[in-house]
Amino acid sequence: MKPVIQLQHIKKYYDTLKAVDDISFDIYPGETLGLVGESGSGKTTTGKLILSLEKPTAGDILYNGQSIFAMTPQQTFAWRREVQIIFQDPYASLNPRMTAGDIIGEPLKVHSLPDNGRVEKLLQLVGLNPEHRGRFPHEFSGGQRQRIGIARALAAEPSFIVCDEAISALDVSVQAQILNLLKQLQEQLGLTYLFIAHDLRVVKYLSKRVAVMYLGTLVEIAASEELYANPLHPYTEALLSAIMIPDPALEKNRSRIVLKGDIPSPLHPPKGCVFCTRCPKVMPKCHVERPALRQVKEGHFVACHLL
Repeated sequence: MKPVIQLQHIKKYYDTLKAVDDISFDIYPGETLGLVGESGSGKTTTGKLILSLEKPTAGDILYNGQSIFAMTPQQTFAWRREVQIIFQDPYASLNPRMTAGDIIGEPLKVHSLPDNGRVEKLLQLVGLNPEHRGRFPHEFSGGQRQRIGIARALAAEPSFIVCDEAISALDVSVQAQILNLLKQLQEQLGLTYLFIAHDLRVVKYLSKRVAVMYLGTLVEIAASEELYANPLHPYTEALLSAIMIPDPALEKNRSRIVLKGDIPSPLHPPKGCVFCTRCPKVMPKCHVERPALRQVKEGHFVACHLL
């Protein structure tokens, strides 16, 4: 199967700040790739680069084998219809002066697509009452607003959606509903997701593969079950050890990896491995040479000198 999205040695620098520093990965049709890491690791910037909301300092991004930065204006306009985003904040991402129907219908106007009752159908598809199309955002709950955001993302019939922390601003009970909705829509419409999040429990539920970022670099990528059962990078091990187990006995007896210090500034990243200042297994080599991301077993890639 050929990938729908390919990142090839992507870098994004803001003067001396290295937001994304030489990352490469593929996303395949119909899958969900989870992108995880601490705040400031470059996850959202990566999503913006894929959507071409930002231009990379170096590297290339391919959509179905074609560079999105070498497209003609007509091809770019068509590409804009193929890729959409679900934002993190369901309050700030909706225009308070527009009704739900106008918000969902706006992509149809932009791409000159007929309505033909599509707004009502989209409201039903995301679990809302079609009769509510005339209501304004402040008349909906947080979960309902996010459903409107999802309906808007689906309006132009995209094939690829970036979910940028799409549930982190919602109550825990509502999060499960939105996750189930995203999974249902993916199966029903054949969507491909990049799911950006910091909650590894959520990522495991939705993602087929998981990529772990730290300080602008990719440190590990593997199938979801493989990564959770057999994490190989010390940073991934620490992240997984922080997940609480809903069993008091197991939770009490397991050991948690506590990382020392704070994440370094992307203005002054470590010279060698980006994780060397906090790694509990650091070696002298880690301070002088950055490890390359390489495959250690089928579909499992790690950037670590230990391997």
